[in-house]
Amino acid sequence: MSEKPEVYLFEEAAKLNMTKFELGGKGYGLVEMTKIGLPVPPGIVITTRMCNEYFKKGRQLWPELKNLIIEKVHKLEEKTGKKFNDDQNPLLVSVRSGAPYSMPGMMDTVLNLGINDKVVKVLARKTQDERFAYDTYRRFIQMFGKIVMKIPGELFDKELEKLKEELKVKQDIEVTAEGWKVLVERYKKIVKENTGKDLPQDPWEQLFMAVGAVFDSWWNQRAIEYRKIYKIPDELGTAVNIVMMVFGNLDDRSGTGVAFTRDPSTGEKKLYGEVLIRAQGEDVVAGIRTPLPVEKLKEIMPEVYQQLLDVANKLEAYFKDVQDIEFTIESGKLYMLQTRNAKRTAIAAVRIAIDMVNEGLISREEAVLRIEPGQFLTLFYKQIDPNNKVKPVAKGLPASPGAAVGKVVFTKEEAQEWKKRGERVILVRPETTPEDIAGIAAADGVLTSRGGMTSHAAVVTRGMGKPCIVGAESIKIDLEKKVFYVDSTAVKEGDLITIDGTTGNVYVGELQLVEPQISKEVATILQWADQFRRLKVRANADTPEMAAKARENMAEGIGLARTERMFNAPDRLELVQKMILAETPEERKRYLDMIKPLQKNDFKALFRIMKGLPVTIRLLDLPLHEFLPKLEEILPEVVELRITGKDPKLLQEKEKVLKRVMELKEYNPMMGQRGVRLALQYPEIYEMQVSAIFEAATEVYKEEGEAPIVEIMVSQVSEAEELRRAREIINRVAEDVMKKAGVKIKYKVGTMIETPRAALTASKIAKYADFFSFGTNDLTQATFAFSRDDVEAKFIPFYVENKILSADPFATLDGDGVGRLVAIGSKEGKESNPELEVGICGEHGGDPDSIEKFNDMSVDYVSASPYRIPIARLAAAQAELKKKFRASTTA
Repeated sequence: MSEKPEVYLFEEAAKLNMTKFELGGKGYGLVEMTKIGLPVPPGIVITTRMCNEYFKKGRQLWPELKNLIIEKVHKLEEKTGKKFNDDQNPLLVSVRSGAPYSMPGMMDTVLNLGINDKVVKVLARKTQDERFAYDTYRRFIQMFGKIVMKIPGELFDKELEKLKEELKVKQDIEVTAEGWKVLVERYKKIVKENTGKDLPQDPWEQLFMAVGAVFDSWWNQRAIEYRKIYKIPDELGTAVNIVMMVFGNLDDRSGTGVAFTRDPSTGEKKLYGEVLIRAQGEDVVAGIRTPLPVEKLKEIMPEVYQQLLDVANKLEAYFKDVQDIEFTIESGKLYMLQTRNAKRTAIAAVRIAIDMVNEGLISREEAVLRIEPGQFLTLFYKQIDPNNKVKPVAKGLPASPGAAVGKVVFTKEEAQEWKKRGERVILVRPETTPEDIAGIAAADGVLTSRGGMTSHAAVVTRGMGKPCIVGAESIKIDLEKKVFYVDSTAVKEGDLITIDGTTGNVYVGELQLVEPQISKEVATILQWADQFRRLKVRANADTPEMAAKARENMAEGIGLARTERMFNAPDRLELVQKMILAETPEERKRYLDMIKPLQKNDFKALFRIMKGLPVTIRLLDLPLHEFLPKLEEILPEVVELRITGKDPKLLQEKEKVLKRVMELKEYNPMMGQRGVRLALQYPEIYEMQVSAIFEAATEVYKEEGEAPIVEIMVSQVSEAEELRRAREIINRVAEDVMKKAGVKIKYKVGTMIETPRAALTASKIAKYADFFSFGTNDLTQATFAFSRDDVEAKFIPFYVENKILSADPFATLDGDGVGRLVAIGSKEGKESNPELEVGICGEHGGDPDSIEKFNDMSVDYVSASPYRIPIARLAAAQAELKKKFRASTTA
């Protein structure tokens, strides 16, 4: 770090062109707004590097830093004409966090710092308003006590509710000056009883304690959980902003609000937000009072509303993105307290990106890069069936679109626990707080009875792409009894409900959900993405339904059709089992001949749907015992039949099955007799499948006049000789079928690369392959020596949480190990066979982070599930655009 601590006045930082990684998001916004002449209260920013230094020094503010803070505050006093603890014009400040990436509500803020027993009287005299002064003081004690002195917040909340009951009022705004005076004394008593200390009266002591508390909040539990969810690095730290207070609770021409320069739910170009008159900022975000739409300012303070519109337009033109702004009005004067790039729903993100291209603000490339792939996927989530006739039991504000069905839970702990058990859950709360972040992440949707469209629940769920309804005021929640009531209807913990975050409707029970249709705007973004991507995108599809969905989502072929899925179909499993139980090749072939017409029809359906596009069919991969009953199922049946002697004929059949199960049983079946190993020992299985494929292809060719594009894939190859021999079988059968049909069809034969040896000997294997398809699921298992079914449940979460692994390697490609094998195999394979085509067909083919890695390799296409085709198309375009940007900046 630099020798001198880093503390800057906003105008000083503006001249240094510092980034949000130094100033934090909040500080960066304040500095940039200062730079372009917007009305920002004077302030100071302590950089993120000081946060990391604070923790290195054992969570202590060191003398040099304290002295520089004092020096800068004195300059702030000169600039504002106000002073700490002054008899005439006291300075009050806010002390606010600000991480480089937006983390709404995850860290801490202290408002009204500098007030004390003396200053409150000065404020009362200066403003001629005792109520305002003591309201400000009680707010400070409550925040400082909770955040800095670590007193449970509910102690203050209960005391406030008790006071309102005594005064027979419902809203904070109805409490009198005398009421606030009483509450201030009660609050000070809470501080003394819970800490053994009096509330600090020295503003400098308050300030240094608050700065330390804000730094500390970088490591509070909710911030840690938020960073984990959004993959924000722990080492970034938070900045601290010390800003002159402006008072939205001063009088009837004062207020506070949150606004977006465009509607964050729909993307409509209009100022969207909420305002509370005679309130401070936390009142809006906390959802304690129901705010007014920001348009109401047009009636209450028209000149302020017009100024806010002008500011919104300036900010969009400057940042070239939608802004989420916080503002305060003090006696009719507007102050900007924050601006940051706004979180928005997926559909809003798409519409805004397109509109900004049309407005000339950004390019098409920038528009494509603006869409977050994970959020984009939510556009393809299910919605409530439009034919639904069920009436909603309640209605709230539609805070985040999409529909969800789940069992009701009332706490974050329950949400996490039920999710672990595989349950779908809806988190129901009066309102959410930053402490609920883990529960929100675990839930399928969120429902609150209080709060507005910019409340915590609304902002966080929109960012996560989860359905959310807020402010459903007809719902009465009893947290102790774990039930909520709507009129005479009681909904208990564990009951199923359906929420529609698009309309705000709440339904009791499970409603039918349907797939969404791709909108015109989504199609436009994907068309633009297709112009920029290098990688082609195919689909993993085994059934006609999956193939149809893939075609609908613009897949460029099928990259993986698993034939064992077809073997498992109910109409053929019995035949497959008889084939396995056959004792001679002739008997086995007889059953295979009965299976072949069924497989042929499967292939014909795929070829018809994917007309003009390649269809890659993987020949049987699974071990044969996978199609037989499990040992633990068949053994008790045999034992019971032997003991009872009930059915000798059935016993004989079951014993035959048991014998074959025992013969085929393997200790590690994923590394046993499967794929090509099975085919070379039982070639009649491959012969049947290849014959079915080419009979299907030749028949479709004759019926439709266009030859299907056939690609046949052999799995589990580790040695080039395996593929050479398997290819001989395929070529022989294919030529025989085509000769009989009098039709010639071009086809490819390739292999799935899913063992480390195959990747490392790719140059040899490529001599017998027309294509490689990396099966990254099995390759990851083999490279790590992890059994996926075991490790994902037992220790992968522990490894990720404790940073032994940066991510689950089955979800995101391990670039250092598995990724290197893919890079080596694809590069050396193409060097050996320049015509070789290389694809990816594991789950990583639909993961944006993995796609970015594949884009830097000699890979031609990725293959993903039909529902992830759109996200793969977008991610492939973004990967290529980022690659070109990196190249241009290093040239």
